[in-house]
Amino acid sequence: VNLMRRIEVNDPSALYQMGTSRRNEGNYKSASEYLSKAAELGDATAHYNLSVMYREGEGVEKDEKKELRHLEEAAIIGHPFARHVLGVTEQRKGRIDRAVKHWMIAAKLGDDDSLENVKMAYRCGLVSKEDLASALRAYQAAIDATKSPQRDEGETACKRLGLV
Repeated sequence: VNLMRRIEVNDPSALYQMGTSRRNEGNYKSASEYLSKAAELGDATAHYNLSVMYREGEGVEKDEKKELRHLEEAAIIGHPFARHVLGVTEQRKGRIDRAVKHWMIAAKLGDDDSLENVKMAYRCGLVSKEDLASALRAYQAAIDATKSPQRDEGETACKRLGLV
């Protein structure tokens, strides 16, 4: 009931939550509607999920342009994995310099895979020592920013329940 009230007032988090729920149920058409509304309201994860839906053709027609548009929007808003995927996309197109730039940004947002790609790029001579050091410092700062006693307690509880 509370979720529906939040949806009625266009709460992007509630719209995203309902869209994800519908997607998990296999109701892709409804999922795309809720996620589209959440994305319009600036939800980065909704944009990312829409990019996946356009790539896979889940409830929408496969559309590379829309996939890329939603992926770019998610990355611009600050979705680290969307930024990582843009780097992979650029790498596949042979645009390594652009790929490395995306991975540098994503690593600085705390994305593990991107940090590994930046390290590999450094070993190949594509990233300077200074840029690698900057990425490592920013990555650590992003990771440290997510730490809290409550998060630690939650992780401990999940481990105790066998959920991790």
